Amino acid sequence: MTWSVAEREYTDEVIAETTLGRMFEESAERNADRPAQRYKGGVYDRSLTESVLHPPPPGEFHAISYAEMRDVVRNLAAGFRHLGLEAGDRVAIYADTRMEWGQADLALLCAGGVVTTVYSGSSPETVRYLLSDPGASAVVVEGEDELEDVLDVESDLELEYLVSMDRLSRDDDREGVYEFGEVYELGSEVFDLEAYESWVDGPGMDDLASLIYTSGTTGRPKGVRLTHRNFRANVNQIRKRFGPRPDKGPEVPTIDTETGTVSFLPLAHVFERLAGHFLMFASGACVAYAESPDTLQEDFGAVGPTAATSVPRVYEKIYDAIRERASESDTKERIFEWAVEVGREYHEADSPGPLLGAKRAVADRLVFSTVREALGGEIEILISGGGSLSAELCSLYHGMGLAIYEGYGLTETAPVLTVNPPEEPKIGTIGPPLVDVELQIDGSVVADEAFDDPGEVGELLARGSNVSDGYWEKPRATERAFTEEGWFRTGDVVHLRPDGYLEFRERIKRILVLSTGKNVAPAPLEDAFAASEVVEQAMVVGDGRRFVSALLVANVENLREWADEEGIDLPEDPQDLCEDERVREYLEAQVGRVNEGFDPHETIKKFRLVPREFTEENEMLTPTMKKKRRVILERFEDRIEEMYEGAELEA
Repeated sequence: MTWSVAEREYTDEVIAETTLGRMFEESAERNADRPAQRYKGGVYDRSLTESVLHPPPPGEFHAISYAEMRDVVRNLAAGFRHLGLEAGDRVAIYADTRMEWGQADLALLCAGGVVTTVYSGSSPETVRYLLSDPGASAVVVEGEDELEDVLDVESDLELEYLVSMDRLSRDDDREGVYEFGEVYELGSEVFDLEAYESWVDGPGMDDLASLIYTSGTTGRPKGVRLTHRNFRANVNQIRKRFGPRPDKGPEVPTIDTETGTVSFLPLAHVFERLAGHFLMFASGACVAYAESPDTLQEDFGAVGPTAATSVPRVYEKIYDAIRERASESDTKERIFEWAVEVGREYHEADSPGPLLGAKRAVADRLVFSTVREALGGEIEILISGGGSLSAELCSLYHGMGLAIYEGYGLTETAPVLTVNPPEEPKIGTIGPPLVDVELQIDGSVVADEAFDDPGEVGELLARGSNVSDGYWEKPRATERAFTEEGWFRTGDVVHLRPDGYLEFRERIKRILVLSTGKNVAPAPLEDAFAASEVVEQAMVVGDGRRFVSALLVANVENLREWADEEGIDLPEDPQDLCEDERVREYLEAQVGRVNEGFDPHETIKKFRLVPREFTEENEMLTPTMKKKRRVILERFEDRIEEMYEGAELEA
């Protein structure tokens, strides 16, 4: 029996058609004594740990069991009900990813509420919009700063109460403002099991569970309607692919009760919410919460996770950090580069043979084992979503014994549509569709000559029980998002290969149409810089122009190391550095190597360095680390125009 047949036929105690609250309750019953959550001491001034859970020493992780987590969720649910929550009320969570985020989410769902999310660090205008558009009746905030953000825009809203995860330093008792611990205590005083059970089973499967707002890369965010059925179906679908099926050998990794993961992506985003939260708790896994994305190595080392979900940008940064440590001396750097090449060659070989096997063993002892140890030493599964991952970078990870399984999805599909199976991952693809996901290719949206691939190329259309029915109070947007036959338009161009695996090409809106009529997908070009030592980020431009150009962000530290080795004295000022002719000449060689893998009309003819990294803080990245292309184009309009002034190059 092949894995694809086996996963379709597979079922177990996790796979069911229940509300999200019942899904958690059943898992907590099965796994009562197993660890459910791990949280780090010294990070937050938690109001809940003061009265319920003992805070661990600073820097150490403490675990709570499923039975303890269930107690917290139940009493919080009763507390929210006591404060006035009614079935169907929208309640926002405005906080970083942390233990209390997961508890609040499940408590609100178990109480019959609808959870809507606000990204941490949102501007006042964004906070106002993300609370007013869904008509939120209450907000769970992280602490004092987020509370003040909400109070600043409260006059425009109709909020009944606010709840802070952290202790508040207020001197006065503001009406309608509570701490997390207070809500727990209120709930423990009035908790009634029979009433609670009725709340958990109250929603229908097609009732709204959550509103998750799109990233807003191309305009104002839209609230995606996601039901209990949408999320539950996706949990079932991924469980069939990654669960402990009996056909899997011991060498095939699974997500089950032995799984431990580190959660650090925004839970406000659908990817982490499903893959690092609902799926993990349904499976009886243990979720540890990182202090921040900047402490990942420290937190991975302390927790020793077996699995993690992330976006391509984080994998790029982890690899950059690994390579940087390997460059402390010429000898270490040469060994690292040799080991990486051996790992890639070994991974890509159909039959490695004894000589390559021996080299791989040496490379593992000298380099790869150290890399794995830096990530806790237990990693079996790394899942990548939320953007396209460089095939070269993915191959490097596989070569080091760190398998990345790339997948694909959207907020509107709850979110996963495709993901590489652990039995047969294929680098450079986003995998085959999950069970019960229907896919179709609309080839009419791209020019015939745009992509020369065997198989079908076009916009990906999707149907399935995990697909949303549309957007919150936006009937026109909903109508545009679906075909007359009910297929959801993903807006993404993909290549459906003859073997059933898909390759991501580009967002339709981002495909560059040159003035010559040629179409160019920016993503593959940008991804090709992922393994570069000196190019940190790249954005390809050229829509309506005669040729392709690029804005590049340099890895300044590595650039200065190169300059020191060459005896070049580079200017300190970032602006002057970007305009230095010696730097440009060096980067021309980097761009030339990238261009070798593309057709002439796709190659980058000109580039400009920009002095600032694209980040969420400067509003050039979304919270899920996607480029805000419109913002970047506006910020660096002068540099772009400079590349095309009087240009007479042939495309």
